[in-house]
Amino acid sequence: MSFNKIYFIGIGGIGMSALARFFLHKGWQVAGYDLTETPLTRQLETEGALVHYTDSESLIPPEFRDPASTMVVFTPAVPSDHRELTWFFDHGFSIEKRSEMLGHLADGYFTMAVAGTHGKTTTTTLLAWLNHCLTGGGNAFLGGISKNFNSNLVLEKTDDRPSSNTKPLLAVEADEFDRSFLRLSPDVALITAVDADHLDIYGTYEAVQEAFTQFTDRIRPGGTLILNKKAQIEIRNSSTTTYTYSLDDSSTDFHVRDNGTTDIITPDGIIHDIKLGIPGRINLENAIGAVAMVWAASKIRHTPLDPNKIRNSLSEFQGVKRRFDFYINTPTAVYMDDYAHHPEELSAALSSLRKMFPDRHITAIFQPHLYTRTRDFASEFAAALSQANQLLITPIYPARELPIEGIGSEMIGEKTTIPWHLVPKEELAKALREMSTDIVVTFGAGNIENHCAEIAAVITQKAKEAHK
Repeated sequence: MSFNKIYFIGIGGIGMSALARFFLHKGWQVAGYDLTETPLTRQLETEGALVHYTDSESLIPPEFRDPASTMVVFTPAVPSDHRELTWFFDHGFSIEKRSEMLGHLADGYFTMAVAGTHGKTTTTTLLAWLNHCLTGGGNAFLGGISKNFNSNLVLEKTDDRPSSNTKPLLAVEADEFDRSFLRLSPDVALITAVDADHLDIYGTYEAVQEAFTQFTDRIRPGGTLILNKKAQIEIRNSSTTTYTYSLDDSSTDFHVRDNGTTDIITPDGIIHDIKLGIPGRINLENAIGAVAMVWAASKIRHTPLDPNKIRNSLSEFQGVKRRFDFYINTPTAVYMDDYAHHPEELSAALSSLRKMFPDRHITAIFQPHLYTRTRDFASEFAAALSQANQLLITPIYPARELPIEGIGSEMIGEKTTIPWHLVPKEELAKALREMSTDIVVTFGAGNIENHCAEIAAVITQKAKEAHK
């Protein structure tokens, strides 16, 4: 590219902000727009980006108004009538979606892509951590903030290539929204799950399955697919090798064996006595997938794989913010926050909580994400959330959508089999203060995270008062 400036429309998104950080690191001038100020946008500003929060072409900085020197990247979540985006189109700028830009960047790397309708952020972050610990290098674009790296972008500090002919490693989250993952051509790909989701984009579950099949078609010749056995898709790409994984299905190539210790079974042997640094059975399954990916990469790249380093790396993994993220975990009070916004994710998280804390009372708080998703999966949401003992549900977070008449959070609550209340997110802390609680968990992909600190403070105070 001949540009030295880049402008992001939707710069505060988790994927967009990682790209912005990448270009800042490479010495480009970076600016952009986002709807609201967040910790991510504030951090970008401290790193040198120019960010504003009103959609107006007059606010585009003067130095970013020349199409000869400025590239524009936008997220498909912004509306088509966005004023700044329209101005850039009208004035002849080079413009790409985030997925297109990510695809261009990935071409220069040995790309390890994690796809799936849930679990991909934690698995990608585990993969990035394993790459870092095993090679001393590795790069990553993540869909969440890694606690180990304290970032959603990982750039290698040392050259992990054993020869000048070997590309550097890149771990990347491959997003199915808007078919974005079809811009990638990975060397190793993993699919965590293929559930009905984003039906506002795809229309049918069968179309979702076909998109994931098309993603596997894009794996480079001689590459490897790692497939969760539960993911039901057609595999057409005959130039790749496919391996399966699961939590404990012994018929798969990679799985866990509990035999006094937790061992990961691989085609080459056993990695004994695994102790993952974060809790939850679902995270153990994600770890199996990440291990399978580094195993596959080692075969393609003809590099050794040290089981002891894998074991140590997994024990040191600290997780991802907003993925099974414990604010409080004491014998008397527990508060966890999680990004789950699909019925399968909610069910997996609550099932893991039940296994960790049997016979305890769980208060779930859920902020539904998107009117269409609420409309399409109200019954499934209700069934998943009914694994809790009581439910607080907030109004729908609309994200990119306009309201749909007759669609509201009550659709979910009325179908549950547990007591529930509709509570504005600003009143959650007050409501919890007045309720009897034991284990509290917040779920949602909107802005419920803005209230986590306040909720944690209330729960901490209640625990102190109960034990005076």
